[in-house]
Amino acid sequence: MDTATIDALETESALREIYGMPGELAAKKQLTYLDKHARRFLELCPFLVISTQGPDGLGDVSPKGDAPGFVAVLDDRTILIPDRPGNNRIDTLGNLTANPGVGILFMIPGVNETLRINGRARVIADTALLTQFAVRDRLPKTGILVEVKEMYLHCAKALVRSKLWEDDYRVERAVLPSLGQMIADQVEDATVDVAAADKRIAESEKNNLY
Repeated sequence: MDTATIDALETESALREIYGMPGELAAKKQLTYLDKHARRFLELCPFLVISTQGPDGLGDVSPKGDAPGFVAVLDDRTILIPDRPGNNRIDTLGNLTANPGVGILFMIPGVNETLRINGRARVIADTALLTQFAVRDRLPKTGILVEVKEMYLHCAKALVRSKLWEDDYRVERAVLPSLGQMIADQVEDATVDVAAADKRIAESEKNNLY
């Protein structure tokens, strides 16, 4: 299919002709600070997805998760997200050094509504601030300090349609190859020892979470 021949909608007015205007409550619900409901949502939240954009203009999203309440509310307009060990690609952190804009989606298992925060972020390595995130006497190497510019609760339709917290679309992990196998296939390297790669991944997930 030649998608280059498909015309794109390039103005907001063109989009409004299709979608119309948002309802009054949808337009008014956006706040510039964290109210009591946003704070409570963050207290219960164990998982988020953060979006950033690099100097090349490409967007990126990264999942982050920990025990509920792992995101600290420093004040009504500031949150701090610890950066736990990963694969050291530092896509999100690297993007933030070039462009501070972030969009974050917070999710609570069992709750179909989500919380959205848009703002400006910077990467910090301040030990005094990061001490509160220590787990097993290990501090995160850095944290993402976010200045809240927009905050609002998002309706449940997407999670209702996807039945995310229900078993209807749940699949057994065995229907996909192991992560080591999939990466070996993607890099097209026949010399990769898949069993050894899977073992390293499993050991890292067990011993290097913090």
